[in-house]
Amino acid sequence: MNSKKKIIISAGGTGGHIYPAIAVAQALQKRLNNEVEFLFVGASDRMEMEKVPKAGYKIEGLWISGLQRRITYKNLLFPIKVVSSILKSFGIINRFKPDAVIGFGGYASSAVLYAASLKKLPTLIHEQNSYAGITNKILKDKVNTICVAYDNMEKFFPANKLVKTGNPIRQDLLDVSSKKQQAMDFFKLDANKKTILVIGGSLGARTINESIFEGLDKIKEANVNLIWQTGKNFDKVNSNIEIINSKKEDNALENNSSLEFRISDFIYEMDLAYAAADVVISRAGALSIAELAQVAKPVILVPSPNVAEDHQTKNAMALVNKNAAILVKDIDAKNNLVSETLNLITNENKQAELVNQIKTFSMPNAAELIVDEVIKLMK
Repeated sequence: MNSKKKIIISAGGTGGHIYPAIAVAQALQKRLNNEVEFLFVGASDRMEMEKVPKAGYKIEGLWISGLQRRITYKNLLFPIKVVSSILKSFGIINRFKPDAVIGFGGYASSAVLYAASLKKLPTLIHEQNSYAGITNKILKDKVNTICVAYDNMEKFFPANKLVKTGNPIRQDLLDVSSKKQQAMDFFKLDANKKTILVIGGSLGARTINESIFEGLDKIKEANVNLIWQTGKNFDKVNSNIEIINSKKEDNALENNSSLEFRISDFIYEMDLAYAAADVVISRAGALSIAELAQVAKPVILVPSPNVAEDHQTKNAMALVNKNAAILVKDIDAKNNLVSETLNLITNENKQAELVNQIKTFSMPNAAELIVDEVIKLMK
């Protein structure tokens, strides 16, 4: 590969699509000694338009969105958006002249990969979940290679196109076990206490947040540390901090370690958060599960019910069926989540069992395996 390669990557809608795409772009840059140029394509009104440029890549937006589940006039625009996005995708491909086109899910991905397949370009898609998304199911017969993260995906895709690679994760999560003391110092936590980590994604998880909020007194009585990422959409977070602070004489949460609660709408230092944790509460998105498998922490999964085809429950059950995680249904979380968590944090035998089993789901070289397939296609 002497000449500089050009690759289009399409991903969007959620971090679960965007961050694996960025991880693969970074791995391709490294493998090809930076002799590669990328163009990302996403939906013009979604988070990829902010996240991708922050990672240092160019992106173009398509006027595309999915069908709304409720009856709305916006659905009347859907066929117009699809045609518009496919036509714009042809224009982008003709102008950029890519050597390969990669899709990571999201509605923009369907338009770009469809156009690329009609032009007979090398194409690859990556399915993060154990239940295939609608975009990738539409593209299954048109693309050359389909990378997946779970076994038994032949029920969705042609078996001869499948390559199991896992889900790409951030490189700073590859060795969190060595960062335990650093993590405790960073969060100013008591190293003699067990630590619960609660994560619900950048936008938060309402049921998880409300369950933790209502169980704060129980958590306090258990004498454990709590690191809680609420997300930006949890409007009770300020009152949470006020309630916690009202129980301390000096009213200074960040500087007083007598009550070990650390609450934030977003945690940038996730490697340290995982390193500090003895038990994790999380949604069951594909990227979250890939990270949890890599850091090998006992986890209680609360799948979001507000996703297509209930795929988070299917992701969670892939682990639960192997004794690699504990499931608390969203509808049961307010009654059971805190008690299940406190039971687990005192049961070291159960923790060890969960850790041993979740390790088997770890594929730390996922990005490299996907890069292998991209390079095969370009050759």
